[in-house]
Amino acid sequence: MIESKKDHNFKIYLVLFAIFAVFIVLLDTETIGDDYIRRVLNLAAIYTIVSVSMNLVNGFTGLFSLGQAGFMAIGAYTVAILTVPLEKREAIFYVVPQNPVLAQIEIPFAAALILGGILAALIAVLIGIPVLRLKSDYLAIATLGFSEIIRIIFTNAKPFTNGALGIKSIPKMPTMWVFFGAMIASVILIILLINSSYGRAFKAIREDDIAAEAMGINLFKHKVMSFAIGAFFAGIGGGLLASLLGTVDPKQFYFTMTYNFLLIIVLGGMGSISGTVIASFIVTVGLEVLRFFDEPLTIFGFNIPLFRAGFRMVIFSALLMMLVLFFRNGLLGQKELSWGMVKKLFSRKRGAA
Repeated sequence: MIESKKDHNFKIYLVLFAIFAVFIVLLDTETIGDDYIRRVLNLAAIYTIVSVSMNLVNGFTGLFSLGQAGFMAIGAYTVAILTVPLEKREAIFYVVPQNPVLAQIEIPFAAALILGGILAALIAVLIGIPVLRLKSDYLAIATLGFSEIIRIIFTNAKPFTNGALGIKSIPKMPTMWVFFGAMIASVILIILLINSSYGRAFKAIREDDIAAEAMGINLFKHKVMSFAIGAFFAGIGGGLLASLLGTVDPKQFYFTMTYNFLLIIVLGGMGSISGTVIASFIVTVGLEVLRFFDEPLTIFGFNIPLFRAGFRMVIFSALLMMLVLFFRNGLLGQKELSWGMVKKLFSRKRGAA
């Protein structure tokens, strides 16, 4: 009976994945949708990668880290520096010439993307060795500070990053499967990690680090490991963002960007992968749907004063506050979406009706 139930669930997941794949193929071949819809969905896929990586650190390991924007910047600049065509670099680095060694290096996008993630992970290890001995708000402030230090270094390292002018002419990926393929692979890898012995150690540290240490778990090792893995996937997300936008500059990676990911993991549930995925698409698409609130509105010749730039965020924040009031632990809390949960939800609605 148990095996047949598992087979039934597997078939349902397989059908849903096939429907999802067909939907992406239709979008990718421009059968449905337009460039704007494809761009928003690609951005949602990138936000999913970074948010899930942040949830690994904050939700599953219990570390209050706010350094995702800095690690994204490392991945984005790695892709930008190494993938821009050689013949276009002189026009980009016209104020300060590019470093002569880097000026002769051009590698494929996939290699640059992986390298950006690895560099972000190495920097995370160097940062984590002194910082992860802190706890709670002190850790948040320290990681946020290092994120700003990374951004300022990129602003001033002109021979490498072109300073505040940024880097343009980054090759854009021609297919949505680059972004959604990376999203699916990242989510699967993090799920496998969480369900492994290392993932159980992360959860033990989150629940009670003293008890975890008493059980023989090396706290420092596992904290650094979680921090580095989260930074790796954040670097991957940054590299994909550079490819999506076609340009990078330090202003894109202010610390306020990290708050978007913090909002997503709180909304989806601290410690829920499926909740984070759902919240990433809700937040990204929701901000675009509400964009008309930023445009002036005139009714019978009378201008509505509230409709101006920034009003969209007020509406979105109010909606999130209402949602948090009803779902204090986020959409899924620490649970994962399952067919049993969906059936129970619909049965409750039918019972109420």
